[in-house]
Amino acid sequence: MNILQFMPSKSPSHKSALLVAAVLGLNALLPSSAAAAQRELSRTVLLDKIRGAWAGQMIGVAHGAATEFRYNGRINEDPIKAEPLSNAIDQDDLYVEMTFARVMDTVGLDATGADYGAAFRDSQYMLWHANAGARRNLSRGIMPPWSGHPRYNIHADDIDFQIEADFIGIMCPGLPRVSNQFCDRVGRVMNSGDGLYGGMFVCGMYSAAYFENDPRHIVEAGLACLPPKSGYARILRDLLECHAADPADWHKAWKTLQAKWDKDDPCPDGAFEPFNIDARLNGAYIAIGLLYGGGDFNRTMDIATRCGMDSDCNPSNAAGVMGTVLGFDRLPKPYRAAVERLADQKFAYTQYSFDDITRSSEARTLKVIARAGGTVTDSKVTIPLQTPKPPKLEQSNIGIPDRQVPLVDSAWRWEGAWKSAGGAKVAHGAGAEAVLSFTGSGVVLVGVLGQDGGQAQVFLDGQLQKLPADSWIPERTYDNDLWHITGLKPGHHTLRLVTSNTADARSKGQRTSITRAIIYRPARRER
Repeated sequence: MNILQFMPSKSPSHKSALLVAAVLGLNALLPSSAAAAQRELSRTVLLDKIRGAWAGQMIGVAHGAATEFRYNGRINEDPIKAEPLSNAIDQDDLYVEMTFARVMDTVGLDATGADYGAAFRDSQYMLWHANAGARRNLSRGIMPPWSGHPRYNIHADDIDFQIEADFIGIMCPGLPRVSNQFCDRVGRVMNSGDGLYGGMFVCGMYSAAYFENDPRHIVEAGLACLPPKSGYARILRDLLECHAADPADWHKAWKTLQAKWDKDDPCPDGAFEPFNIDARLNGAYIAIGLLYGGGDFNRTMDIATRCGMDSDCNPSNAAGVMGTVLGFDRLPKPYRAAVERLADQKFAYTQYSFDDITRSSEARTLKVIARAGGTVTDSKVTIPLQTPKPPKLEQSNIGIPDRQVPLVDSAWRWEGAWKSAGGAKVAHGAGAEAVLSFTGSGVVLVGVLGQDGGQAQVFLDGQLQKLPADSWIPERTYDNDLWHITGLKPGHHTLRLVTSNTADARSKGQRTSITRAIIYRPARRER
C-alpha cells in the first residue's frame, strides 16, 4: 500500500510563509537599505561565544541527566549529582541537532524540508514522541511539513524541536528573522504550532545572547519571535509577570505556572498522568532558569533542572544560552577543562567532535551574516540590526484529553480472532473487528507498534478513512499512536477498525495490537 496516495492535495494554510520563503530563499531576509544600524563582533569574540554555546549545552545536559522525568509535577528539592561531562557525548539533545547541521554543511543553507526529512528518516539513533512520529511518517512517505503536523503526528506540540534547535540560534547572531525562517524549515520535520514555536523561542534567545547579557531582555527577545496569541507566548507572558512581581522567588513562579499550564497535555503518554512533555511548559522552565538565575551560569542551570519534567533538556537549553552570553573563556574553569579533555571525541551517531561542530558552526554563521547583508573580514563581522518578526499564528486542534477507554469498557465491541495478551487485544491478519462508540471531538487508538505490525482499515461514522491504522514502525522508533483523528465536530461518533492481510513491505508480520483509546474534547479558545 503506497502511503503517498493518502497525502493531501493542498498544503495547509499555515504554510503561506513557508511557501514564500521557498520561492524567495533566505535572501528574502536581507535588510532594507534604510536599516543602517549595525553591530560588530570581533571574530575572536564570535568564535568564543559559539564555543560557549556548545559547551553550555553539554554541561547543562550532563548536569540534569540523572533527573530526567523523575520529578514530574513537583520541584526537585533533592541534591543533584551531575553526570560526568562525557555523558553529553551520548545525549540526543546534541547528536540529533547535529543531523540537521550536517545537512546544512553538505547540502547548503538552502536545504529543503525534504532534505532534512530524508536525513532524519535515515538516522540510526533511538527516537520518541514527535521525533518518533516524524520518522514513522517519513518512512511512510509523509514529508515535511506534514510529518510534523497534528493531522499525522499527535505529538506536534511536544518538546522535540525545542531541544534540537540550538544550532540554528547559534548560527544567527543578532538575526532573529533569519533564525525563525530556518526554524520554520527544520522544525516542521517533527513539530508544528507551539512545538515549532519552542524552537523559535530558544533560537531567538541565542540570537539575542550575542549582544545582550540581561536574562530578562533575552527571554523577551525570544518571546518577540512568537505569535502573541499563541499558547507558548501566553505562558511566557505569565512568567514575565511573575518575575516582575517577585524577581527573587522562582518557586512562586513555578507554582503559578503549574496551576495554570501543567494540565491537558494532549500527548497520549501525558494524558491523565503527571508526565508532561509539552513544549510550552518545559520552555517556561528554561526561562525560569534564565530569569531567576540572574546571569549566574551555575544557578541558571540548577534552577532549570529543579523545575522538573524534561530536566536534562531544559538546563541544556538554558546553559547553552548562558554559554553564549559569557563565551567559553568566561565559563567556570572546571567546565572548560572538562570540555577541552573531550574536544576531539565524536558525538554519538555524528561526524562531529566539540571542535568540529564549533568550526562548522562558525563557518555557517559567517555565511548567514553575509547573506543577511552583513560583512565578514578576517578580524570582525558586521551584522545588520534585525528585529524579530513573528510567524502567522497556528495552533493545533488536538483538543483536551477527556477520558480513557480501557479495553473492558462497554464502549468497545470486539468481533473475530482477538486475543488478550499483555494488557492488549491482539489480532494477526484479517478477520477481526473492533468498534468503539465515543462522544468527543477526537480519538487516539493507543497500541503496541513493532517491526511485525500489520494494517487495518478504519471507518469513522461509516466512512472509510484514507489513512489505515498501521502497527508497523521502524526500528529504534518508539510510539504508541496506532491511529488518531482530531478536530471532529463535537458529538457522538463510531469508529470501526477492520484488520487486513496487508502490511508495510518491510514488516515481518501482520499483527494489530490495541491497548486503550483516549477521547478528546475541544480546547477552550483564548480571547
